[in-house]
Amino acid sequence: MISLGRVQPWPRRLRHNCVGPGHSQGKLYGLTLRSGGASFVSLKEYKKKRRFDITPEPKGNAKKPKSGGSLLYLIQKHQATNLHYDFRLEWNGVLLSWAVPKGPSLDPSVKRLAMRTEDHPLEYGDFEGVIPAGEYGGGTVMLWDKGAWVPEVSDVDSALKAGELKFTLHGRKLKGSWVLVHTRGYGGSPSRSAWLLIKHRDQYASTTDIAAEKPRSAVSHRLLAEIAQDAGGDVEKARKGDPGADRQRDRRTASASRRRIASRRQS
Repeated sequence: MISLGRVQPWPRRLRHNCVGPGHSQGKLYGLTLRSGGASFVSLKEYKKKRRFDITPEPKGNAKKPKSGGSLLYLIQKHQATNLHYDFRLEWNGVLLSWAVPKGPSLDPSVKRLAMRTEDHPLEYGDFEGVIPAGEYGGGTVMLWDKGAWVPEVSDVDSALKAGELKFTLHGRKLKGSWVLVHTRGYGGSPSRSAWLLIKHRDQYASTTDIAAEKPRSAVSHRLLAEIAQDAGGDVEKARKGDPGADRQRDRRTASASRRRIASRRQS
């Protein structure tokens, strides 16, 4: 069952959980975390899909899981074949990744589809630029949000396997309590399974369209078209993911229609 109510304070047993043999541990905001030490999906898939002599994406390697400190969170707005938002959480030395076609919603009543994709190296958390056309994911990538995340569970690996991961975001745009819920029946492969990204009800919940209200990069403050222009990418393709693209397309369509009507009248 998915709970959309206010998250209750973490119980004492989660804040002082004993870590069993064979697990690394770390403490975040007083919560003892358990990690099995192996990434949810290997970086082999990430590397197999990319030609690093062509793409500027970092090759990277899986890192040793942290024994303490903050965990990286980020969202990359990606105008590839279609616009989507890549949601990433650092865990076990890699970035666990989900592609969110419509982007995150601050409205707890809205459940956003999030397709699990291959793990990415931690170095990808600094990537903003253009993936060349013809390469995997070819298009413009923006660092739309960045910050830290805190699990609301003591055992993240078990939560992922169970299909319900609750966490708190401390980003520049997204904050507060969220949950990722696996939607069973959409495929059994962990690397391409369907999840739902849902905002919990708290002081950060809102009906504001955060993607439309804050379309610029969290680090460079550029739009997708500006990133593409600076990196020699396809500016027109990138502009489709910027605000107002639909209105611009509608105006161009209306203008072309008027020209066709005028041409028929003249003939």
